[in-house]
Amino acid sequence: MFQRLFGRERHANRAITEALYAQIVAAARQTVLYSDWNVPDTPLGRFEMLSLHMFLFQHRLRGEGGVAGEVAQVLIDEFFMDVEHSLRELGIGDVGVPKRMKKLAKMFYGRTAAYDDALERNDHDALVAALARNVRPDAGTWPQATHLAGYVADVSRRLAEQPTESIVSGTVAFPMAKTI
Repeated sequence: MFQRLFGRERHANRAITEALYAQIVAAARQTVLYSDWNVPDTPLGRFEMLSLHMFLFQHRLRGEGGVAGEVAQVLIDEFFMDVEHSLRELGIGDVGVPKRMKKLAKMFYGRTAAYDDALERNDHDALVAALARNVRPDAGTWPQATHLAGYVADVSRRLAEQPTESIVSGTVAFPMAKTI
């Protein structure tokens, strides 16, 4: 038991979760999302894309038990630690961080519920509306939302095809977003 908690296995698990998180972040930072699809290249826009890709990863592992469930939990914890770290880098002080974290967590879980519902119902229009409402609430109309919704549906399908064993060993493949 001590070997598992403090030994090599712990370091191996950390390497796996770090690799998975890096792949999620890389998918969320694809240039096309910001340059072609008009996602705001701001801290909030980047939060939206990271939240979206974290949701897609969590959506893939939902209902999986054992190691997959543990990996999903560790990654959601890593996500929120990263968000907190980013707030601090933006200059938010110790007093303001908990309040902002609570708001961002509420935003994340609200979005995931809307995205999950639209994906489960295979409702492209609902997914477009949810993405537009969350990613570009100031835009009125956002024509690129339909491209992002198509990408989200494609990512969800492709993640579903990836073996759980591959994911829990540290490899998840997000498709590339395509230019318009």
